[in-house]
Amino acid sequence: MGFKCGIVGLPNVGKSTLFNALTASKNAEAANFPFCTIDPNIGVVDVVDERLDFLSKLSKSKKKIYTNITFVDIAGLVKGASKGEGLGNKFLSHIREVDAIIHLVRCFESDKITHVNSKIDPVNDLETIKTEIMLSDIDIIQKKLEKGKKKLLNEKEIEVLEKKLDQLNQNKDLTTNHEDDNKFLSTVGLLSIKPKIIVCNVDEESLTKGNKFTENIKSRYPNEKIVKICADIEDQIMGLDKNEKETFMKEIGLNKTGLNQLIREGYDLLRLDTFFTSGPEESRAWTVKKNTLAPKAASVIHTDFEKNFIRAEAVSCEDFIKFGSAEKCKENGKLRIEGKDYIVKDGDVLYFRVNP
Repeated sequence: MGFKCGIVGLPNVGKSTLFNALTASKNAEAANFPFCTIDPNIGVVDVVDERLDFLSKLSKSKKKIYTNITFVDIAGLVKGASKGEGLGNKFLSHIREVDAIIHLVRCFESDKITHVNSKIDPVNDLETIKTEIMLSDIDIIQKKLEKGKKKLLNEKEIEVLEKKLDQLNQNKDLTTNHEDDNKFLSTVGLLSIKPKIIVCNVDEESLTKGNKFTENIKSRYPNEKIVKICADIEDQIMGLDKNEKETFMKEIGLNKTGLNQLIREGYDLLRLDTFFTSGPEESRAWTVKKNTLAPKAASVIHTDFEKNFIRAEAVSCEDFIKFGSAEKCKENGKLRIEGKDYIVKDGDVLYFRVNP
């Protein structure tokens, strides 16, 4: 599994430009008027991982397969979207299909690009998006709790929905620490529970130090993941080869591309780990949730592997690279035999043994 991120925001904040840059494509039309994007543009990007590059070389693999991240460029939202204003209904339905939401806000001034509210106020923009999402969720819960539909719910589910409805009506963020509740709420289609990253689209001068707009966002949302990106710069970077990219980034004082920042924050936000398989035929990266047991991790490769699981032979990526192969790791006591209760760790190189 990779993960899917939806890029959302008000019209003309740079969603399509950012999408094009992140996916190194020109699929998303960028224009200076609202609702330029109607149907979502979708781009799949490899999550380049140096560890896999080393493993592939050491194993002399014929194929190298990175895991990936999917970006979805979703139509611009406006006030009233929860009631169908603008492209509201389409917008909200597309958000339901993603694992995490990138809230893109405009944090730069420009006479050339109009703002839908005629004023640059990213905090207000974020509140508009949040309000529309909450109103949509209130509507969903109320419909679920209608007298006729209540019969399809058990007592616990009704209790959870009523509690969440009360939180939303009080303009509170939805929080839940119970995994079963989370699973249930996800099936209901609530948007407020989706993890999010706030991305500030800034001008080049504000990329390293920020500006008054980014400072306002940091003070208003102290507990949120916040990333600064210049969509125009990202667009330029993605058009360069490796050497040109390194030189250009050094010149402007940029350590990581926006894509790398979003991948790192996305993995952290969704609590994801990467494990590897490596051999002469193929070296490959696989994505799993943190604290995944070995049989469940095996099912990512093939569903039958979970029920037919016998054991996993595991070695850390660092040891594999240090000693040069699984065989050398075994000779040096670094290869472990793990059972069904083994929790996969980020960077593990795994060989699964299963019943035929």
